[in-house]
Amino acid sequence: MTGSDSESTTEPPVVVKVGGARAVDPAGAVGDVAHLAANGRSVVVVHGGSTVVDETLERLGIEPEYVESASGVTGRFTDAETMEAFAMAMAGKLNTELTAEFRSAGVDAVGLSGVDGGLLAGPRKSAVRVVEDGKRKIRRGDHSGRIESVNADLLTGLLDDGYTPVVSPPMAGDEGDGEVTPVNADADRAAAAIAGALGADLVLLTDVSGVYADPDDPETRIDAAATPDELAAVEDAAEGFMGKKVMAAKEALEGGAGRVVIADANVRDPVVAALGGEGTTVERSALGEGADGGEAEEADDGDAVETDGGETA
Repeated sequence: MTGSDSESTTEPPVVVKVGGARAVDPAGAVGDVAHLAANGRSVVVVHGGSTVVDETLERLGIEPEYVESASGVTGRFTDAETMEAFAMAMAGKLNTELTAEFRSAGVDAVGLSGVDGGLLAGPRKSAVRVVEDGKRKIRRGDHSGRIESVNADLLTGLLDDGYTPVVSPPMAGDEGDGEVTPVNADADRAAAAIAGALGADLVLLTDVSGVYADPDDPETRIDAAATPDELAAVEDAAEGFMGKKVMAAKEALEGGAGRVVIADANVRDPVVAALGGEGTTVERSALGEGADGGEAEEADDGDAVETDGGETA
């Protein structure tokens, strides 16, 4: 065993979420994951794909439909036709291409969707609450789900054998009668669920350097949150797509993750930089006393449509 291998045994796994928007360049993350894997660190990659999904829908002549949840979160309404395009874009195209990119960089990558081996599973939400013209309504026919379980044994088995899983939605949606349907799931929250299940550090890469106290001023980046009051300040500052990332960060820590870093994907060595403190780091201590890594509380937008990594970055 080499010195680097010996050191890696004391380090937790890393879950790296690569954003799916056009503004996020995955090249830096690919190089960093190759570096970490070569030095014996276990890494799981999770990716979104909002841009590719929209482009696929456009080529198929399908108009993407976005709706607002009761809590103000905007996400894609995924009907049966959209779900077909979603699966084509995410598991069929983007996951395959990203896995090939990692393998080209020397990473022994294995592409997986959340359906494979029941990796990401939970109940399908066939109906969702939305707000239209200021009124709350129920929309039926949705193909989205809430992740309630992660097949950690599948991931740890691959990691122990030296593979790097590259994971994307869809997830396995439980219909309640034993049937399983592939359904949409938010990629940030998928990464959070995996990080919690593995007790991993989570790096959420986007196109900004972290959470800004003033969303329009990068100089106001909040570097760390280690207490409940500091976490509350981060939550208050997070707007738009960043609100979903902070929600995912909290879910990851509640589920058992060690720490979460929200950081810039487009800087040099983005993952290594994030693990070194570049970005907004949220520590487990930010949950306060009594945080035991148990099951996360239900998010307030639990009945919202999922955003499939549909961040603006």
